[in-house]
Amino acid sequence: MEATFEQRKQEVLDECTVAPQVFDRVMPRLERFMEPFVESLVRVEQVNHTHTFVQGLLSDLENKNVESIAYRFGQDRMPLQWFVGMSDWDDKPLREELVRQVGQQLGEDDGVLVFDPSSFPKSGKDSVGVARQWCGRLGKIDNCQVAVYLGYVSSKEHALVDMRMYLPKEWTKDKKRRNKAGVPKDVRYRTRHKLCFEMLDQHGDKLPHSWVTGDDELGRPYSFRRGLDGRHERYLLAVPSNTLIRDLEVDEPPYSGHGRPPKRPWQRVDRWLASLPKRAWTTIDVRDGSKGPLVIEIVKRRVVGRNHRRQEGHEEVLVVIRYRDRDNRRVVKTDYYLSNASADVELAEFARVAKAEHRIEECIQRAKSEAGLADYEVRHWKGWHHHQTLSLLATWFLVTETRRGKKMDSCDHSPADARRNLRHPARPTRMRYTVSHPTRTNTTTGTQRTGAPLPLEAA
Repeated sequence: MEATFEQRKQEVLDECTVAPQVFDRVMPRLERFMEPFVESLVRVEQVNHTHTFVQGLLSDLENKNVESIAYRFGQDRMPLQWFVGMSDWDDKPLREELVRQVGQQLGEDDGVLVFDPSSFPKSGKDSVGVARQWCGRLGKIDNCQVAVYLGYVSSKEHALVDMRMYLPKEWTKDKKRRNKAGVPKDVRYRTRHKLCFEMLDQHGDKLPHSWVTGDDELGRPYSFRRGLDGRHERYLLAVPSNTLIRDLEVDEPPYSGHGRPPKRPWQRVDRWLASLPKRAWTTIDVRDGSKGPLVIEIVKRRVVGRNHRRQEGHEEVLVVIRYRDRDNRRVVKTDYYLSNASADVELAEFARVAKAEHRIEECIQRAKSEAGLADYEVRHWKGWHHHQTLSLLATWFLVTETRRGKKMDSCDHSPADARRNLRHPARPTRMRYTVSHPTRTNTTTGTQRTGAPLPLEAA
């Protein structure tokens, strides 16, 4: 038995061995990948620095800041530091090209736009946008910067496409502080929800989609949901468990004949949920996970929420999804959503969009762990946007490489299947390639799925 195990173990390890030639071909693809992005740069030095910095973000450096990247390539850090931190080049055309490519390569009519704020813990008070505010990464109020990200999710893949820095009120009112950090004069205080609207209005028509979604921080205010409804956007937004609703599918209280007719009572969604009978739930097999099938329980109900004036808002659909542990004994997580979709939308579709809402967390984690999204050491407005933009490009390159590997095609005049390169005439140098990010190692192709009736994953 031990001999059989060791033999099988060695076979699996050999399948994970990638020939060095495979990685050598990545660099020419990266150069071609960068060509449309650097077209807006007017100076040769800017183009060279862009290539250098993106290569550094994709390298195996532990800290992917300017200094480490410059030393990695044997360069003086000052020119690269100036290029990223202070140089007057416009990063917007690069992100516009990114949006165009994502919409073209991943776009599907039933795609999902996902918004999500993310925080970056920081020390001191000079870095642009730093303030004591809620830091999701630390799980408490602390000194940090906050950015709002826009992601795109389809059955093909998922990727980040744009971002906005959230500038707290204390920054917008402090002229001296703004000037020191290089905040443009036309930048005024905008809530995180307004930043989402800004990105939606700018990119919505370039990214084919039928849904907009986000976490409970975005779904909590009625004004944001109403704003999406006014833009004719179909949304499924997470809401907190204490959100007040009126159930429209229960009978109204009997009228006594005197005074105003009574209305259905306001209820917190978590307390409303506790009163549901077991038969109200529908079980759906979402996908085959790495640890077995992922089964959820879901319920929907027509409701009205309370607006900012403490009055009834427009009619919405309450969707509740709960997850159980592996033994199916107890509920480990419950998510609440409100949607302006029609009540006849299938539960499976709501489940698909809810799954997409979690994808942006994977995108942000991938960008931070593999493309240096949080490794910047800049304090200036320009520097922050330059670093973020180049990191989004590096992350998008990783997505394109992942898709290329899944297709197993023969583009670039060489097979994408690394196993065909294991036998080569060169000296048998062996290379192990390990990736810590789970979404790159635990995915399966559509033909490998055997029990997932819903196309919730890119792979």
